[in-house]
Amino acid sequence: MEGVRHTRYGWWLEEAGPVEATRPLEGDTTADVVVVGAGYLGLWTAWHLKALEPGIDVVVLEAGLAGHGPSGRNGGFVSTLWDDLPILRDRVGAPRALEVARASERGVRGIGEWCENEDVDAWYRAAPTIYVATSEAQLHSFDDAIEACAALGVPDEVRPASAEEVRARCDAGFLGGAVLRTSATVHPARLSLGLRARSLDVGVRLFERTTARRLTAEAVATTPGGSVRAGTAVLAVNSATAGFPGFRLAHAVASSHMVVTEPVPEVIDELGWTGGEPIADGRTLLHYTRTTRDGRIAFGWGGGRMGFGGRRLSRLEMDPDAVRTARDDLYRFFPQLRGRRVTHAWGGPIDVSPTHVPIFGTRGRVHHGFGFTGNGVGPSYLGGEILARLALDRRDGLTRLALVEPERKLMPPEPFRWAGGSLIRSALVRSDRADDAGGRASFLIRLVAGMPRRLGLRLPR
Repeated sequence: MEGVRHTRYGWWLEEAGPVEATRPLEGDTTADVVVVGAGYLGLWTAWHLKALEPGIDVVVLEAGLAGHGPSGRNGGFVSTLWDDLPILRDRVGAPRALEVARASERGVRGIGEWCENEDVDAWYRAAPTIYVATSEAQLHSFDDAIEACAALGVPDEVRPASAEEVRARCDAGFLGGAVLRTSATVHPARLSLGLRARSLDVGVRLFERTTARRLTAEAVATTPGGSVRAGTAVLAVNSATAGFPGFRLAHAVASSHMVVTEPVPEVIDELGWTGGEPIADGRTLLHYTRTTRDGRIAFGWGGGRMGFGGRRLSRLEMDPDAVRTARDDLYRFFPQLRGRRVTHAWGGPIDVSPTHVPIFGTRGRVHHGFGFTGNGVGPSYLGGEILARLALDRRDGLTRLALVEPERKLMPPEPFRWAGGSLIRSALVRSDRADDAGGRASFLIRLVAGMPRRLGLRLPR
């Protein structure tokens, strides 16, 4: 697209500035814990390990640069799992579902406190998330979460919002929606790179541009330049998890793409969108949008292509068609932006959990976490706390949460996962577009779009 800087890394990482890579691993070494992956989950795990046992020797291996994967490129929504309460209640019952949802608030508050205590300017701003309906068909998209919260005695966590209330927060013609009380926004790259810097400060040994080709159940990680033999290991590689033996059916891989405008503070003022509220709509393949500290509007669409296993596919990061859709939908959401420049575009993979909630557990001496389904900023903080405790064999209320060693739900094998996922994605795109136009998709499209739910799988939104 003419005039748009479309790259793998996007505006967040460009704004945060470059870092000097640490040296790759050369030769063999030992450690108390080896962490594979230096995104939010891996770095939070390393941070919490050092907080719990300052003298512990932690090695982190990262195939690229720490914080430059999905952790540095996402929308920066710091969310809880309250909107997943219906799913959790159905799977584990009301008491355990409430435990998980309450524990997920640790991420929203913990990240804010960490930024303040560690003097990391990650643009943290606490504000409720506003779910909005942009078509009549979306008006009931939030009913399950609203009903579950009311039924379990926490009606303020996700509550209905009238069209008037939603428009008072952002006057973009929304038809109504819901308010998720506990949430925040951050600059995702400033957070991930700040976490990288502070982890190095406390003695974490980080080896970048070091791919873990193999991770054994005995906690031995093998790389092109050497190996790490550890007492225990943590696998925290997001969408690449499916590339490791034993995890090939654990999740699916899709992609999400974002665009960001030039600074438009006058448009934000015109909309009355000055409270910093992140906004998401009621589509299955949702739109999500927020403002930035310097007066831009960032806008994303979760309707990118399907991945194949744990392979890294260029279209998951650089997809002109998905970016074009995101840009066009941005202008449809906010017609006041027509004539204003979209300056940057980017994308990346997401690890889609079969249950829509993250999964943690242990196999041998390897502890794992994956399945954030595009909502990893807040829950990865909690995940790091869980994995650090598992690695230290400290069992407590966090390691007993229902996210740890849940009843297994597997995705289909490849190539059926990719083929079926691509077919379902196409049906969901068509169904959402029909809803936007005020119509209804054909019976066949609705039949295909509803297949995951009939199979017991949960897809975004």
